[in-house]
Amino acid sequence: MTESALDFKTEQHPWWLHLMSGIFNLIIGFLLLTVPVKTVFVLVVALGLYWIVSGMFVLVGMFVDHSAWGWKLFVGLISILAGTYILRYPLISAVTIPQFIILLMGIQGLVSGIVMLVMAFKGGGLGSGILGALSVIFGGVLIANYSAPGMVITLVWVVAVLALIGGIGQIVQAFMQRA
Repeated sequence: MTESALDFKTEQHPWWLHLMSGIFNLIIGFLLLTVPVKTVFVLVVALGLYWIVSGMFVLVGMFVDHSAWGWKLFVGLISILAGTYILRYPLISAVTIPQFIILLMGIQGLVSGIVMLVMAFKGGGLGSGILGALSVIFGGVLIANYSAPGMVITLVWVVAVLALIGGIGQIVQAFMQRA
C-alpha cells in the first residue's frame, strides 16, 4: 500500500501545550520590551546551557547510532565548545550573537534578492524584480550596519513584538482547539 502526501495525517498537540507556549512567548516578549538587556543576557546564557546539553546528547547518541559518527562527533564537540564559550563570556556573547543574527539576515536578504532579480530577468515579472531589488538593498544595509548598536536594539524590539503576536496567536489557537 502506498501513501500519498494527501494521506499523511499529523497529530495535534494538546491544547494546553499551545496555551503554555503562548504564555511563555508573551512573557518573553514583554520582558524583551521592558528589560531588554537583562532578558537578552538570560536568553544567551540559556542558549549556552542548551548547546552544552545538546552536544552531550549528540555525543551519547553517536555511540547508539554509529552512522555518520564523524559528523556527530564534530557537531557534538562544536556545540559543547560554543556553549562553554557563551557561558564563559556571557556579556560578549550577548552582544555578538544578535550581531551575528543580523549579519545572517543581511546575507539571506542579499542572496534571495539576487535570486529574485535573476527570476525577474528570466520572465518572473516586474513584481519579482522590485522585491528582488528591495531585498538586495535591505540585505546590503543590514550587512553594512550589522554591528551598529541601533540594529541590535531594533532586532530585540522586532523579536519582542513577534513573540507577543505569536503568543497571542498560540493562546487563541489553544482555546479554539479546546472548543
